[in-house]
Amino acid sequence: MPFVAIVTVVALLQFFWLALQVGFARTRYGVAAPATSGNEIFERHFRVHMNTQELLVMFLPTLWIFAAYVSPLWAAALGVVFVLGRAIYAISYVRDPKSRSLGFGLSIFPVLIMLIGIGVWAIRAILMGAAG
Repeated sequence: MPFVAIVTVVALLQFFWLALQVGFARTRYGVAAPATSGNEIFERHFRVHMNTQELLVMFLPTLWIFAAYVSPLWAAALGVVFVLGRAIYAISYVRDPKSRSLGFGLSIFPVLIMLIGIGVWAIRAILMGAAG
């Protein structure tokens, strides 16, 4: 589980970094709070941050449930893919939003794999409990 904890901290630090990038972009492009529009590059930073927040809501509980009941090692490995995917997503989205697909895929597929893994584990646990 220590690797899962490390991946969690890295994902949250990455989210914090993305928040800082939004703040820096506000200053650089003159977008005063509470506005969330006004400069295209600022808006890209803002969307990256918000999109990451939306995905973290699924990623974090999925990561920990998968780690606890399926495999902490695989959870950590899939978590690393998620974090790398979010980094690729952020870089590509700010450069050109149309190029975000690879980063999005590398972020969403680990979550999907873990969700399926949790579902398979839960169904097996129920069936094995019912059979015993």
